[in-house]
Amino acid sequence: MTPVNRNKLVVAHSVHADAPLHEVETNRVLARWLAQILGLTYAGSYDADLHGGQDLYLLPTQTLVGAAAARALGVKGPEDLWGGYVDHDFICTKAISHGLLNHNAHAPQGWAPLFSERVRGVVLDGLSVFSFEDARPAAEHLLYTGPIRLKPIYACAGRGQEVIQSLDQFDDVLARPDAKSLFKKGVVLEQDLEQVITHSVGQSVVGGKVLSYCGEQYLTEDAHGESVYGGSDLLVVQGNYDDLLKLDLAQDVRLAIQQAQVFDRAADEAYPGFYASRRNYDIAQGLGSDGRQRSGVLEQSWRLGGASSAELAALQSFVNDPQIRAICVSAVETYIDQPLPASAIEVYRGPAQDSDFLLKYVTVKSYDG
Repeated sequence: MTPVNRNKLVVAHSVHADAPLHEVETNRVLARWLAQILGLTYAGSYDADLHGGQDLYLLPTQTLVGAAAARALGVKGPEDLWGGYVDHDFICTKAISHGLLNHNAHAPQGWAPLFSERVRGVVLDGLSVFSFEDARPAAEHLLYTGPIRLKPIYACAGRGQEVIQSLDQFDDVLARPDAKSLFKKGVVLEQDLEQVITHSVGQSVVGGKVLSYCGEQYLTEDAHGESVYGGSDLLVVQGNYDDLLKLDLAQDVRLAIQQAQVFDRAADEAYPGFYASRRNYDIAQGLGSDGRQRSGVLEQSWRLGGASSAELAALQSFVNDPQIRAICVSAVETYIDQPLPASAIEVYRGPAQDSDFLLKYVTVKSYDG
């Protein structure tokens, strides 16, 4: 492992100027916490005038897109950030999980068919759509075998998704005023599952350490009653996926880890410009409309995410006691104002994007007592 450069300044960076307060503040808290763990200087939020030309370790809220953006921030490779970089923005979305309907279907610049070929066996049945004209044929193709889930590729935390049961219902979607804009931006149409468990599998290279983890994420209700991301329970080890697989894990967890590894390798192969020091994958396991068990990678997160605070709690534990083999950590997000549980670490408390209140916190438990 490359040792930590002690001259680097740790800097938070909200990629989007209109990012919600809770995202900006969480970003700052995590950057300050990481600097403390690594014994580096926290230099606040990125400011081109203040930080231009300095040696930075960046925590961006989003995957960096395009060489110009990375260059402007002084990011040359994965050692310069906790997050990731792609050449085109669609690469860091749900879109790459599935192929196109056919070779005539519209594709964005930089699309690599090789990726969908490599991951076909580790994702659910689905198609990615980038034009209004391709939408109905794609839906018709998939609805033949059961209900599908419509997922805008830039939406996160489960927002904006809906289940489509029939072609008539899909036609109602196509009749909406914003339909052409929706499909032009990109939509995933994917097999819908029942009784779903969503696994989180990932790896972070940070602070001279490699952390690998598996776990489950769960949903909660926001202030409007919509089901959104509510947290993750993770089992984290110091080391690679092989070290994680040495633990006593259930077969469904092992399958999720193996599928994430295939997806991860495919990204490196199909998109050679891509790099990331944080790689997180969501894997859904549940019942298809035929009653058969299915498992598949839903999407990737090559940026700070809901589980990032839990990863930092694990890193803190490993730095405090290098002999620890594994640790159990949980990141929680709730829209209910409540006191912190005993020994929890508060990450954010305040207004959210679409509600008056959001609480984020982390808990840590030993793995083996």
